[in-house]
Amino acid sequence: GEARGWVPEIAARAARLKVGCGADASTDVGPLISPAALRRAEDLVSRAEWEGTAEVALDGRGLRVPGYEKGNFLGPTVLDRVSLSSPAYTEEIFGPVLSCIHADSLDEALDIIEKNPYGNGCALFTSSGAAARKFQREVACGQVGINVPIPVPLPMFSFTGNKASIRGDINFYGRQGINFYTQIKTITSNWQYTPESFGSTVMPTHDK
Repeated sequence: GEARGWVPEIAARAARLKVGCGADASTDVGPLISPAALRRAEDLVSRAEWEGTAEVALDGRGLRVPGYEKGNFLGPTVLDRVSLSSPAYTEEIFGPVLSCIHADSLDEALDIIEKNPYGNGCALFTSSGAAARKFQREVACGQVGINVPIPVPLPMFSFTGNKASIRGDINFYGRQGINFYTQIKTITSNWQYTPESFGSTVMPTHDK
């Protein structure tokens, strides 16, 4: 769709983000959690570029922050025209990397989400109520945002997803949430038929 024309502007804005120490209030993007996490993120970007499954519109690899030269910093990175077979799509990068996949229609976008083995969260930005209703009804995700970038719901709805993003055997929404807090009791019993005429309200003593 027309959003593909936004990629250069997205890359330009991302390039203006300040990368630095996470304790600095002026920092927009802090370091990754470990050297291993940094290597993994950079390797995924490099693999996608080398395989030709993505175009690097903004490259944040190899960034050094003055005063924190040994920090695990990856600058904002934008990958364009990412294919569905790209490691930048099939692997969760856990870094400041935006992977842009093009779809010509809402139906094609829904099909891309449907084919993904995971279904944690997704979002649609639109001014069309019809498109929003279609998306929220048909999309195969547990957490859906409409004009909301990170669709994490309010605490009473918990945090879960669909497909391979589910944890446990039931979701936490609605009636299933009540079932989650319900302690199941199993009773096994065996009754012998006793005619009513043999009934007695007298407490037995000894063998009488």
